[in-house]
Amino acid sequence: MSDLNRLLTENLGLAFGVLAALVLLLLIGFIVQSARLGRAVRTYRELVRDGEGGTLHDRLVGSAEQAVKATDRMREMEAMHQVIEARTRRSLQHIGLVRFNPFEDTGSDQSFAIALLDDQRDGVVMSSLHGRSNTRLFAKPVADGSSSHNLSDEEAQAIRIAVEGTRPG
Repeated sequence: MSDLNRLLTENLGLAFGVLAALVLLLLIGFIVQSARLGRAVRTYRELVRDGEGGTLHDRLVGSAEQAVKATDRMREMEAMHQVIEARTRRSLQHIGLVRFNPFEDTGSDQSFAIALLDDQRDGVVMSSLHGRSNTRLFAKPVADGSSSHNLSDEEAQAIRIAVEGTRPG
């Protein structure tokens, strides 16, 4: 123990210098960490307070309310989409047109048969027979791509064009 005391006494200046350097390093580390902590505190305060004095809790509640409103709006849009989808199925989607000349004494295919069908292939087929002295119009109901009435070849062809010509995929 006396050797240790003598060693410290002889090198007291060196030991004091080492301790002073260590204290200086610790002081620098403390200042750096204090600056980092100050920046973190400022960032946190900016996060929890907006320009109007609201808190982070207020922001989170507002965001949750917006999410609920968006969810409700999405449900409304989905319900409206279903209504529109149902209406669309009943709208005209399949059209077939055949022009023809039913009489030898008239020219240029002025007569026609047109099929107007919805997505279930229901609708009407109309025929117009154009002659020199008059024009006649006929309409026949169509259900599932066929009619319970006798169809002319042109009317059947118009229905076939409507059904086959606009089939998806």
